[in-house]
Amino acid sequence: MNIGEIAKLAGVSSAAVSRYFNNGYISEEKKEAIRKVVEETGYRPSVQAQTLRTKKTKMIGVILPKIDSASIGCMVAGILNVLNESGYQLLIADTQNNPEKELEYLSAFDEKQVDGIILIATIFTARHRKVLKGLNVPIVILGQELSGYYCVYHDDYHAMYNMTKLLLERGCRRLGYLGVTAKDKAVGTERYEGFCNAVTDNGFSNCRNYVVIADFTIDSGYEKAKELMEKYSELDGIVCATDEIAIGAMRYLKEQKKEIPGQILVTGHGDSDLGRVTTPTLTTVHYSYEKSGELAVGMLLDILSGKTLAVKEMKLGYEIVEKESSRVQKNSPV
Repeated sequence: MNIGEIAKLAGVSSAAVSRYFNNGYISEEKKEAIRKVVEETGYRPSVQAQTLRTKKTKMIGVILPKIDSASIGCMVAGILNVLNESGYQLLIADTQNNPEKELEYLSAFDEKQVDGIILIATIFTARHRKVLKGLNVPIVILGQELSGYYCVYHDDYHAMYNMTKLLLERGCRRLGYLGVTAKDKAVGTERYEGFCNAVTDNGFSNCRNYVVIADFTIDSGYEKAKELMEKYSELDGIVCATDEIAIGAMRYLKEQKKEIPGQILVTGHGDSDLGRVTTPTLTTVHYSYEKSGELAVGMLLDILSGKTLAVKEMKLGYEIVEKESSRVQKNSPV
């Protein structure tokens, strides 16, 4: 079947059927008539024909670092919440934390395979900036701030500053920090600076040196907690850049017969499901990851529709969720 035959059966013009399939305006009466015929006949318009005619693929490309991340999963869920009602489809590219793959996918998506891109970013090299500058399709960066680009990100600095301050208020005086690579501006740099400034502002600048860099995994958290405790003895608290690192650190501390929180306090970052089922439960920071995905794709759709955006950068807040791993017990030595 073709559009003309659908129009004849529905008793409307071919132009009305075209507007129906391209989300244009038609009356509710005509829309219902066309919908009824489409359901009865099982008609589906040719995607290739639509692309040739409109020069639009109705596809949004999402480039992400790893699909098995809880926070990334929430962001994608937020993106789908909006896309499912928009007429667009989602094309996902998983880079497996390989920056070179990010560049490959950016170039591939730019060759008119998608109408727009959402980049759930980790690091920005000189090559990244060059590729981004040369893109022919609009892009929104999610999870990182990059000046000059549309982006949605979180207040990582103040979240970590106030998390560190919380442990100092709980009586910690020798805090260690398990961070990640400084190439990652949000998780690596912003959170580390939040930790450093919090201990300095509260009179414990020596803690700035009690730092070990880990990978984004539970196993690395375990190994690096061992390194941290061997390098800097008598720590009474460990602040971690992610929940996964914190969970690994807690596993190591338990093996060493360290009581949490009796002898040492531990905090994470990200409010993952795993942190809710550990023993003790993990004090962490909650970010609105799903909401950030909704806002990022909403921003991109506005760009594609030609709307003038008043805001180019959106920074979202956070909530500290205190649980058992930082609640000082009565008569605790911490």
